Amino acid sequence: MGLTSNNVLLLAALSAVLLFAGTVWLWPRLARRGWRAVCGRVGLLLATQLALFAAVGLAANQAFGFYASWADLFGQEKDQGVVVDHARGDGPLEVVATRRVPGAGGAQPQVGGRIQEVGIVGRTTRIATPAYVYLPPEYFQPRYRTRSFPAAVVLTGYPGTASALVEKLHYPRTALELARAGRMKPTILVMLRPTVAPPRDTECVDIPGGPQTESFFARDLPDALRSQFRVVAKPGRLGIVGNSTGGYCALKIAMHHPDVYAAGAGLSAYYKAPIDATTGDLFQGDKGLRNRADLWWYLKHRPAPDTSLLVTSSREGESNYKDTLRFIERVKNTGRTRISSIVLESGGHNFNTWRREIPATLEWISGRLDGRSRTAGNDLGSDPARDLGN
Repeated sequence: MGLTSNNVLLLAALSAVLLFAGTVWLWPRLARRGWRAVCGRVGLLLATQLALFAAVGLAANQAFGFYASWADLFGQEKDQGVVVDHARGDGPLEVVATRRVPGAGGAQPQVGGRIQEVGIVGRTTRIATPAYVYLPPEYFQPRYRTRSFPAAVVLTGYPGTASALVEKLHYPRTALELARAGRMKPTILVMLRPTVAPPRDTECVDIPGGPQTESFFARDLPDALRSQFRVVAKPGRLGIVGNSTGGYCALKIAMHHPDVYAAGAGLSAYYKAPIDATTGDLFQGDKGLRNRADLWWYLKHRPAPDTSLLVTSSREGESNYKDTLRFIERVKNTGRTRISSIVLESGGHNFNTWRREIPATLEWISGRLDGRSRTAGNDLGSDPARDLGN
């Protein structure tokens, strides 16, 4: 049974209940002196505590999507995400499975859209990673069969699971509902982990001698999407969103590559890559690379990028609140980079908070992927029925 299985959670909870009941029932017999009675009491208490902690941990993992499997939990994943060889003729993106959008209310893709599970291989970085791609209903409708669509990359935190973006944070369903209400244009969403070389947390950095993660997101991923889907190739039609570690990655990649990403949104983001046991040595002594990954340094020492940024935080419950206010002021002082924010009165670093911020975030990013600020022309906008979803 898998780590995220309901049966595993039920078994852990049932074990905790039975052990608690057994402890209460057997305690009078074990209340005697002697090493056997003492060992019995210690054993029952320890087993009950372990079962209780296991049940709580499994429930938390299901709610927040920290780990996808037992191997992921214990750092024993076999797939390191780097392709050594690739057969000639294979494309950079392969569709593995297709399913309906949860809660879409329509069995046909022309009504409820579709989610495709895909495998992506970077042609230049040789990084391979799974992802989920949401295609809106209009993508399948005959009158739009020749049209291209704006797209947004959506990243989890670390360690995170891509499936949580679909099942816990409801990105596809939210995008579908917003488009139906006329609050955003139909947009392709590409949902994946920023951790493309698990179990290592690469912080979307091109690691010397290691995974070239930033190059994967800046170059290989957009190329793979355009090779498989009708994604607009013009500047200003690709965005990137993420929470926590994914939020830091989204802001950094949008700032470093404004020619690729017209907008980047960081939900509960931080602004400087950490160095810890999960990341290892990201920079290998390269001071320039370390500075480039520090958004504070980048804003001060590099020309302001022509991109739009969104940051979120909470006055109570988020540790990044003061840093977020500072970041907003720093960006405002650049005079070129555009900055927006969502600040809640209260909300922790969790799925519940991000679900409250996602609708406004998707609406915001859709408004910045129309291409009008960068190029003439508008693939969807040039159609007589340009207000898709109204």
